[in-house]
Amino acid sequence: MPAIPSPALIGPAVLGGYVLGRTTGNRALAGVALAAGLGLALPRWAKRSPVLAAALTLGTVGLVGVSHPLSQRLGPWPAVLTTSAAAAVLAGVGDGLAGRVGSAGS
Repeated sequence: MPAIPSPALIGPAVLGGYVLGRTTGNRALAGVALAAGLGLALPRWAKRSPVLAAALTLGTVGLVGVSHPLSQRLGPWPAVLTTSAAAAVLAGVGDGLAGRVGSAGS
């Protein structure tokens, strides 16, 4: 079974975390959803480069943080959709870099 691309894990984890946190009123559950998505993508990135994995994790968490002030300007749904898409793009870049790092070392 082929591996699920990281964007298909990270984008929904950010969006799902928002929905979960909003519907339950428990923001910690939003963090659990994000951690689950990162937990599935992180080993792939870390296998290629721990620095890449750390940078992508910080970038994803940073985007979630950006969604809060962005929601003041755009509204909650547009902000979370924008940051979910950005996180998915970042994960795709990470997958591409992980592949390059791996092929350069082989």
